[in-house]
Amino acid sequence: MTILYLLIPLSLILLGLAVWAFFWAVKNDQFDDLEGPAHRILFDEDENDLSPEQRRQRQQAKNKPVAPSDAPPPDDQEPRL
Repeated sequence: MTILYLLIPLSLILLGLAVWAFFWAVKNDQFDDLEGPAHRILFDEDENDLSPEQRRQRQQAKNKPVAPSDAPPPDDQEPRL
């Protein structure tokens, strides 16, 4: 029974810390966009995450024609050795 004299104040302190942490998170905009990260993971190669130089390199690589010897084999055939 005497342990309650320790556990009740301890639980109230922990409750106070949890309430403080919640209001701190709300104040610092931690709950503004709950769906954005879930949708962002679907778009793996987002152009906005790249630097301008990396965007130019990627655009040049897309526009560069692929030589027939460098082209991957069709999916229905095994690679030739």
